[in-house]
Formats: sequence, C-alpha cells, structure tokens
Amino acid sequence: MHGTYNLPLVALSLVVATLASYTALDLSGRIVLLGNTRLRLAWLGGGATAMGIGIWSMHFIGVLSFSLPIPIGYDLTLTGVSLLIAILVSGFALYVITGARLTWRRLAAGSVLMGFGIAGMHYTGDAAMLMRPGIIYDPTLLALSVVIAIVASGAALWIARTLSDAAQRHLSRKRLAAACVMGLAITGMHYTGTVAATFLPGSVCGAASGIDMYWLATTVTLFTFAILIVTLILSRFDARTAFLSSSVSQLNGQIVRMATFDSLTDLPNRRTLNERLERAIARASAADTRFAILFMDLDGFKTINDSLGHSMGDEVLKAFAWRLRNCVRGTDTVARLGGDEFVVLLEDITARDDARRMAESLLQRMRKGLRVVGQRLQVTPSIGIALYPQDGDTAEALLKNADAAMYEAKRGGRSMYRFFETAMNEAATRTLEIQRALHDALRSGHFALHFQPKFRGANADLAGAEALLRLSHPELGVLAPQEFIPIAERSGQIVQIGYWVVRETCRQMRRWRAEGLPTVRIAINLSPRQLAQPDLIASILDIVRAEQVAPEHLMFEITETVAMQDAPRTTEMIRAFQESGFEIAIDDFGTGYSSLAYLQRFRAKQLKIDRFFTSGLDADGYEGGAIVQAIIALAHSLQMDVVAEGVETASQLERLKALKCDEVQGFLLGRPQDAEKFAALLGSRTVCA
Repeated sequence: MHGTYNLPLVALSLVVATLASYTALDLSGRIVLLGNTRLRLAWLGGGATAMGIGIWSMHFIGVLSFSLPIPIGYDLTLTGVSLLIAILVSGFALYVITGARLTWRRLAAGSVLMGFGIAGMHYTGDAAMLMRPGIIYDPTLLALSVVIAIVASGAALWIARTLSDAAQRHLSRKRLAAACVMGLAITGMHYTGTVAATFLPGSVCGAASGIDMYWLATTVTLFTFAILIVTLILSRFDARTAFLSSSVSQLNGQIVRMATFDSLTDLPNRRTLNERLERAIARASAADTRFAILFMDLDGFKTINDSLGHSMGDEVLKAFAWRLRNCVRGTDTVARLGGDEFVVLLEDITARDDARRMAESLLQRMRKGLRVVGQRLQVTPSIGIALYPQDGDTAEALLKNADAAMYEAKRGGRSMYRFFETAMNEAATRTLEIQRALHDALRSGHFALHFQPKFRGANADLAGAEALLRLSHPELGVLAPQEFIPIAERSGQIVQIGYWVVRETCRQMRRWRAEGLPTVRIAINLSPRQLAQPDLIASILDIVRAEQVAPEHLMFEITETVAMQDAPRTTEMIRAFQESGFEIAIDDFGTGYSSLAYLQRFRAKQLKIDRFFTSGLDADGYEGGAIVQAIIALAHSLQMDVVAEGVETASQLERLKALKCDEVQGFLLGRPQDAEKFAALLGSRTVCA
C-alpha cells in the first residue's frame, strides 16, 4: 500500500525544524552565560521543553504530511512517549552544549545517544498509529536514518557549541545559517525513516479517530510556533536584561574602584588607606600589637617634571609604585596619597627595628635607579616613620607625624629615613606657618631688599652690591633668610620669589638712575630650583626689558655646590646667561668639590671666596693665608675677578689687599642696608667704573 506527501506540510515541517534549531542555538548561548545557578537549571528545563516540542512537532507535521488511502490516527499514550523522548533528547543536547568542555569523546558519545533518541522518537511516533498488520521497515534505509540522526546530532552539537560565544561578530546570521543546515539534517532523517516504512495491503490503523488531520496539523503548527517564538522572545529579553544588569554592575565596580584606587598607579588611595588604617588600629588595639607607617616623598621629582615633562613624571610614578610593591610583604598596604607622596602600612611588626630594616631595604633598592621609557633615572624617597601606638592612636595623627618625620629626613640631606620625635611637630608647624607667610608675602608686600656693598680691594671704591632678601611678617615677625629660604626652595615658592627679587632690583636701579645716582652692578643669588626652570633666562630677560635695565648691570651668583651638581648643564647655563649680556659669579668657592677643568669651562666673571677662608686669615695664620693666596692666584690665572666675603677685621682687609684680592665684602666695610641708605652711599662714595 503506497502513500502520498502533502508538499506544503513537508515545507512547513522544514520551517519548524529550522526554527527549533535556531531556538536551540540561541538558548545554548544564553545558558552558557548563566554559570552554576538556579536560573541556569530553569532555562535548561524550559529550553529542553520548548526545543523538544519543536523537534517533535516537526516529526508530527512530517507524519501528517504522509497520507494513506485509509483513515489514520495516533495513540495518545505512545504519542506522549515520543514527545517525552524529544524533550529528554533536547535537554541532553543543551546540557552537553553548555558544559565546561566539549571534548571529541564527549561529542561522539553525545551524538550517538542523541541520534538513537531522535530515531526512537520518530519510530515511537510511527508505532502510535497502531497499524495492523505492523509496519515493515527496510533494514538499509532504517539504518541510514539512524546514521543520519547520529551525524545530524553530532553536527548540531558542534555547531551549537561553536556559536555559544555571544562575543562573536554577525552571530545572528551565523546561527540562522546553522539552523537551516540543522533543519535540513533533521527533516532528512525523518523522511528517510518514512521512506523506509512499508504498509502492507489491507492494513488498518488501530488509532484512527476520525479527527481532521489538516486541522490537527494547523493546531500543532500554531502551538509549536507560539512556544518557540515566546521562548526566543524570553531568551532575548532575559539576555538584554542580563546585559544591562552586567553593564550596571561593571559600571558600579568601576565607580567603586575609581573612588578607592589611584587611577595612575592602581594603588589604594587616601580614602582606602584611611579605612585600612582604622582596621589596623582596631586589630592592634584588641591584640596589643603594633604597626608602622612609612610616609615617603620622592626627592627631586619636581625637577623631573619640569625638565622632562609631566608625561615622563607619570611614568616615573608608575615605575616607582611598581618597585615599591615588590619591596614590601604581600600583607602590607602600599598607597598613593597624591602627587609624589606614597605610604606603606606595615602591620604585625614586633619591634621598631622591623620598620628600620624595611626603610633601609627600600632605600637600598631604590638607589639602584629606575628605568623609565628607556632612560635610567635616579629616584629615591625620603622616608618618615611613625609607630602605633606611641606616635599616635588615630589614622590622622599617625599620618601627620609620619609626614613630619619625612620632612625631617629631607632637611637632614634627603634619601634617608627618620623616626618621628615629638619635637618634629613643632618644626613641622613652624614650616607650615612660614610657607603660609611666604605665600602672603608676595601678595601683601612683606618682602624687602637690602643691599650689601662691595668695594675694590685696592682703593676701597664702591664696586657694586649684593641684593639680599628680607622678610618681615606681621604675625611671625622678622624671619632670617637661613630659616625661610630653604623652606621656599623645598616648596618651590623660591621660583616666583626669585623673579620678584629680579624685578624689584631692576625697579630700584631705575629709581636710583632717575635720582641721578651712578649705576653699579648688583649681584643676585640663584637657587637650585630656579636653575632647573627651562625658561629662566627668557623670563629674566622679559623682566629686565620691561624695567629698562641693561643686562650688564646685573650679575647672578651660583654656589659652587649647585654648579657642580650637573657641571655640563651649568656650563651651558652660564654660556646662555653671558650671551644674553649677564655676568655669572661662582659663590662660596672652596666649600664644594670643584673640578678645575669645569671651573675653566665655566668662564665665570667672578669667584667669591667663602667667609670660612676669609676668617682663616686671622685664625689659621700662615696656612689660612696660603689657601686664600692659592685661590686668588687660580682665579687670576683663569682671568676671573676674586671677591672675598665676610671681611670683619682690619687685619683680614690688609692681608686681602696684599694678596691683590679684587673686591671685598663684609661687615667691616658695610652691612646690608635698605635701598634708601644704599642710595645715600651711592651719592657719597666714589664708584669705580
């Protein structure tokens, strides 16, 4: 007995198979993202049901597309069993696809089990017709249908696993193409099995019920489409919700990290450090233990920023942070407070020596230098140490005291460490007061210039003067230069103060000129921080031109120690000053470690003998005189004038004249005086040309 096929239903079965395959691919990608959660199990169950109904419906529609010249029906029990098999097979497929690993062995085993399951569903569905006599199957075609089912299952598993990564490009197109291939394979297996079936003449369907098969096919199709489409919509909606939730979670994580970690070095920031300090205090208080705070600031970091740029400065900070993390224990906290300030929290230490050894180790390793963007830079910290509980019992007190100890380390010579002592708080408070006073002084006019005259050694004619900065603050009183100049240097305020000195000197020279007084050369001291400014000479030239003072009437003094810190750069700087019309003097000569070769290259106008050697003319007798004589002879051989500082006795003056010292300066001849008194001196003394 031969049957016929309804081609629209055949096409519909292919569409259903393709839709079921696409649903399976989409669900596999969704389930992979869920992890081991209850929601994953719910999606596995729901997905298996929807996918199973889709595959079973394809089979059922395919069966309905085949008609015999006898009434046909289906036993509800066996039909339900075939549906159950489809759901179980679908659940197994989703489980295999979304597992941790899909090895070739698991793929082969899964393909065989799925293939037999699909074949079982198909032939159970055929058995639901309850044909009498029974259906006879061609062994070859039956085996071929099972092979097709196994191969199709293997291909489906491999494709679904490959396309489960939601990060792929054009994923929807790939899944649609794969679903078409899978749909063809599934329907191919079904119709191969149908072709394998032979219905004997006179066969009777025991499950015939008189139900309209077309109506049944339509109902099953609509029901299946509804289930699959709803499943896809829920999957897409859930995926979108999960994506938004993940995005919000990631954004919250980024916000929290930005609030608690430094963006440049990825170290804990001040807020996080304070929280960890509070916890450390609570633990140490409960367990009667101690810990240490190492507060550090990078020496010379501003010079790196000014000379190499802020981007290089950022790279230095990152390299230092990386080195610092590798110098401490894994349980220690390394934090960046901002700028070039870092803190290490050492917990669970047993003695003061533990903190000392850590500080010494840090300094030793940092002295090896850092390689930053192909350059080796010498970057070392000054370290202040505060111990809990003796140096403070709050986070604020510990950080404040460690900071005070760090500044004491800088005052002591830098690249060293200091433990906090009570007296340091007074010094730190005084330093802050002076910093505020320096800031107010520029704005409120608390600075003033005094001028100490210099005289020719041969005839005592007035040769010029040295401009000396004075500060009289309404609250702190008169501050000695030895107290406020180092603080201005460390804080960087000396740069603007230095420009004020140049401008005020030029203005005063212009006033004296307007009063008809003779013009003399005024010497101005330059600090290390000023010399590090790349636009120093250009800025000074702008001031001089604006105040209408000739550059040759100014001389800039650089101490020997500063000059020899970077002798090649000092040589270039002196050349640039001289090319601009200024003269340079080497101040405090004899206190540093000059190289005679560089002293020759400097070609400075003057060499100023330090007051230590001038006083030695009286105290050290012949040896003192021999040293001064040697310095004067050296300078004259290099065609440099010599100025002796600190001349305070008549005997010193007479010996300097005998040694042919060019100029002398000191309290014996003239103390520093304000502009008005120096103007009177200008009008009363002979001024050398």
